[in-house]
Amino acid sequence: MTTGCLKNKNSNSQNAMRENKMETPHWLEVFLCSYQMVRRAAVLVSTVLQSFKIVPLQSAMEASGEEVISVEDEAVDKSKFKTCKQIAFYRRQKYLCPEKNSYRALLDTVDVAKDSVKFQVINEECEVPLLVEIYEIKGNIFRLKINEIKPLKPRYEVPDVLIKEPASLRLRISERDAGKLVLACASEDHQILITANPFQIQLVSKDEIVLSLNSGGLLYFEHLRSPLHLRKSTPQEKADGSSSSTEGNEDVLGLWKENFGGFSDIKANGPTSIGLDFSFHGFEHMYGIPQHAETFLLKNTSEDDVYRLYNLDVFGYKIHSKMGIYGSVPLLLAHKPDRTFGVFWLNSSETLVEIATKAAMKVVPSGTADVSKQRVLPQTNVRWMSESGIIDTFILMGPSPFDVFKQYAQLTGTQALPPLFSLGYHQCRWNYEDEKDVEGVDAGFDVHDIPYDVIWLDIEHTDGKRYFTWDKEKFENPMRMQKQLMKKKRKLVVILDPHIKVDPLYTIYSQAKQRGYFVKDSQGKDFEGICWPGLSSYLDFTNPEVREWYADQFAFKTYQGSSEILFAWNDMNEPSVFRGVELTMQKDCVHHGKWEHREMHNLYGFYQQMATAEGLIRRSGGTERPFVLTRSFFAGSQRYGAVWSGDNKASWSYLKISVPMLLSISTAGISFCGADVGGFIGNPEPELLVRWYQAGALQPFFRGHANMHTKRREPWLFGEENTRIIRETIRERYRLLPYLYSLFYQAHTAAEPVMRPVWVEFPEELETFGIEDEYMLGNALLVYPVTEPKVTAVSVFLPGRQEIWYDFRTFRCVEGQGVVKIPVTLDNIPVIQRGGTLIPLKTSVGKSTEWMADVSYELRAALDDKESAVGVLYLDDGHSFQYLHKKQFLLRKFTLHEKVFSSRCADENGQFHPKCIVERIVILGVKKQPLSVTASFQRVKDKLVAFTYDAQSSVLTLQNLSLNVGVDWDLQIK
Repeated sequence: MTTGCLKNKNSNSQNAMRENKMETPHWLEVFLCSYQMVRRAAVLVSTVLQSFKIVPLQSAMEASGEEVISVEDEAVDKSKFKTCKQIAFYRRQKYLCPEKNSYRALLDTVDVAKDSVKFQVINEECEVPLLVEIYEIKGNIFRLKINEIKPLKPRYEVPDVLIKEPASLRLRISERDAGKLVLACASEDHQILITANPFQIQLVSKDEIVLSLNSGGLLYFEHLRSPLHLRKSTPQEKADGSSSSTEGNEDVLGLWKENFGGFSDIKANGPTSIGLDFSFHGFEHMYGIPQHAETFLLKNTSEDDVYRLYNLDVFGYKIHSKMGIYGSVPLLLAHKPDRTFGVFWLNSSETLVEIATKAAMKVVPSGTADVSKQRVLPQTNVRWMSESGIIDTFILMGPSPFDVFKQYAQLTGTQALPPLFSLGYHQCRWNYEDEKDVEGVDAGFDVHDIPYDVIWLDIEHTDGKRYFTWDKEKFENPMRMQKQLMKKKRKLVVILDPHIKVDPLYTIYSQAKQRGYFVKDSQGKDFEGICWPGLSSYLDFTNPEVREWYADQFAFKTYQGSSEILFAWNDMNEPSVFRGVELTMQKDCVHHGKWEHREMHNLYGFYQQMATAEGLIRRSGGTERPFVLTRSFFAGSQRYGAVWSGDNKASWSYLKISVPMLLSISTAGISFCGADVGGFIGNPEPELLVRWYQAGALQPFFRGHANMHTKRREPWLFGEENTRIIRETIRERYRLLPYLYSLFYQAHTAAEPVMRPVWVEFPEELETFGIEDEYMLGNALLVYPVTEPKVTAVSVFLPGRQEIWYDFRTFRCVEGQGVVKIPVTLDNIPVIQRGGTLIPLKTSVGKSTEWMADVSYELRAALDDKESAVGVLYLDDGHSFQYLHKKQFLLRKFTLHEKVFSSRCADENGQFHPKCIVERIVILGVKKQPLSVTASFQRVKDKLVAFTYDAQSSVLTLQNLSLNVGVDWDLQIK
């Protein structure tokens, strides 16, 4: 058994002193306190002097004893982060959980209510009863909650993630005896079997057990307790050893105090971790639980390598690691050819997930199986362990992948419909130096005929890292700069981190300080940590009052120098604390409601993005859609904007891993995701940069970004040929925007991922279950990014025995099925359109999305084996909430069937009437040249249509159509 981390006896940090506080002489405490007061005063004086330009910031920090903050404070040794064996609650659950199931259900306590079934379970060793609640939720979802019956104080239950309290259906008892309870569900296909001793729950679908809970006997629940010196030890404490206060026991189990990296985490109510195991019968393919720089298909874990969900600032994160990085979504998907399941573990404390797949005999509900009918099936056991809170888990019964996506969205919401500009290209760097630099980069895109929509400003645009301010020398007139961007119909995004510089002369700080809006340390004082501004306090976004106040900071009269084209980027919001334990906030810090940080760590960034989005909406009077990019995220973050994969490196391996990382995020409900094109850290070789642009242009969020220690890498700086390829890549993205925007509408209304794994579209094909080097963009385009250098051909898997696939650029049918070798040049990556689909495109490209509002459309139809195709186009004004509040939207369905190409309204509620026309229709896979094509619309009948036919590529092109996109029409191909 690992003994854990011992104290760092040589550390001279304040936190190490706090570890030994009981042993520190009073005179030394007084001295240290005085020293801190003098040091704080020196910082204050130097800040004031700097505000009057009397002394440079660096000199001020050196004079006060403060260290200068640099990128090196993020680029830390990975040993600063815990391995799973250094996590105390993991050691306890592995060490203390018995090999046999120690819980039994007290079936005489069963209470069948209108909305749930409740009963008690008891641990045979510690005799602490727990309350179990089972709910059936409309939409084929089950919910299981387990909590203490009479906790010492309320345990944390995650708020604000569920969009509403789910409506429950009535469960009833269909069978009952001394050792078993059978619950009949509203859906006749499902039953719930509860075994009393040992306690176990089985979900039955169509007479087959599909999921078992606690079949491994790993239910684990540490109850809250008072400090030992206040009362006698309990049976659980005698069982887990927490009644012993020896240093060795404490180091192994971390019951009341946990030490790591010179920090001590004091646990006021002792250990509070929870755990439960799930067995998926017949399943061996698991996905989800982002964010990890790992394969899309989840791997079996080992005792020193489990999936960790704990939001951390990991600069240049390690590839193929299960360690936690910036975001966490505790949603796991299980898939087999005839079924998809989901398990949503609603817990925001640090969480670990173990996975083990094995062969097992088929299980039947009766427990008395006919041996002749048994066969060996795979079984995957998943164990969830969280540091605190309660067990609150939702089982999403599918049965299809899209059913699971809808069920999860029913609980946590769908992807917010982004403003159209945010689907264009974003140009970012840490940092564009000043207004002249911004003006030059903006002009460079026009000179090189490359469209883009947004330029970004990182932390250096502020006055000394004070957010909501501007550097008065470098950004002397930010309104003038933004007006220049407005003329080009472009936007600006600025960074807004959650740490606030400790400076009484800084209005944001002084207001928050006065109102008590900062997170507190364990002693009740404002928590202070080091981040980019130096000494900083952290806003408590878990407090609704703080979120309201923060949202008000976006008002134009408050945020001086901001305009309606300025949008937001929330970075460092894990939260990142340089030189803190694991570069984040200590778990015994205290939030609103006196909840410890350990309870809600993974929610911190979620709440900042929520407040930021609300601020952008509020400044417009509730009329305009926000755009907020966040680095840290949780379940439900999709409601507030976009996420990205964090501080990646400029190497081929990071380009390659970005695809499975984005697939994991997408299938966890967050469609608006992307990776920094080119890699944030380091300098990409030209070929890598080109390949990354080609991948990023066909992913939901498309941003080039680099840090301040890299060479400049605007798209035109890598030679004429590379500039040409990047230009064409970005221009193709802009032509595809009608398709992308329509996909986001489907994500917003139906929870369908924009970027999706191949198996989601082809759920019965085993060959697709492990694919992560290609993906589907909607249901129509298969994309294969080139992720290795000097490649001349790639092996692409084309699924579907009856499917026909077409090269998106040459229009030719791609010959072959299964694995097909496709030649590539630096000019392109394979993009293949699926037969039976129809894609709307723009016929030409403007300087930005807003320039393209009235540009005509092309419809590209790819015929399937029945010579049919179908697709949709969604339109609205691209920026407001009018689509929602006043039904100002248009949804058209285009169908090609039996040689008739038709346009029909797909939603009669839509009241949007655009002026755009369909100018061109391209039909792929037409086997012979038609005799004529005629159009009928409104009062016009059988008007001849001009067309061309290419017999070599089997492409029919209908030209000069001028068909209004918002009215019904038919084209007859004879």
